[in-house]
Amino acid sequence: MEINTPPEVDKFFKSLEKPTRSKLLRTLDLLLVFGSTLGLPHSKKLAPDLYELRIRGQQEIRVFYTLSNNQVFLLHGFVKKTQKTPPQELAKAQKLLQTLDV
Repeated sequence: MEINTPPEVDKFFKSLEKPTRSKLLRTLDLLLVFGSTLGLPHSKKLAPDLYELRIRGQQEIRVFYTLSNNQVFLLHGFVKKTQKTPPQELAKAQKLLQTLDV
């Protein structure tokens, strides 16, 4: 399995605090090993082709992704500040998912 990270998501990752970045990398490793079978608390299915990686800690982050042809496509990431996922963040991820050619 391979991870595809667009420049915007890569820039977001680099902006994170070091402990959060470490947790994110560990969770991405789990995603590579388990793929679509990775479940809670690390990953949650939101729509037929849309998932979110859930990174807990000092900085709570979410990274939306999709799986296709043995590849992980990271779509969008954000720092979570409220209980629920903001609708505009989810809409942005769904829009990016539609533009993917997979």
